[in-house]
Amino acid sequence: MTRVALIAHDEKKADLIAFAQDHEQQLQEYDLLATGTTGQRLMEETDLEVERKQSGPLGGDLMIGGEIAEDKIDGIIFLRDPLRAQPHEPDISALLRICDVHDTALATNLASAEFLIEGLAS
Repeated sequence: MTRVALIAHDEKKADLIAFAQDHEQQLQEYDLLATGTTGQRLMEETDLEVERKQSGPLGGDLMIGGEIAEDKIDGIIFLRDPLRAQPHEPDISALLRICDVHDTALATNLASAEFLIEGLAS
């Protein structure tokens, strides 16, 4: 089954929720995982089932990175806030790096998320 991770910084969570609502039918076909708060909000505001990891600052990004290293994830939608410093920036950089190392599809904004979701559908 296709496995997709959904992550969003605080200022981008509403955008990710709206994206998930717009693509809910397609996302229901996937095995979804997310960092803690993002996953909770997705389950509260959609009918999606989401495996929740720890929140990003508590290691959730690294937990998802570990699954990428084990080739257990097909794509990641990570809506990042480029205008705010993140206290766990080293974890975020490690996640982005492991996506590159393992050639895992990664979308970091809504435009690339649209392309990722369209690519998974075909």
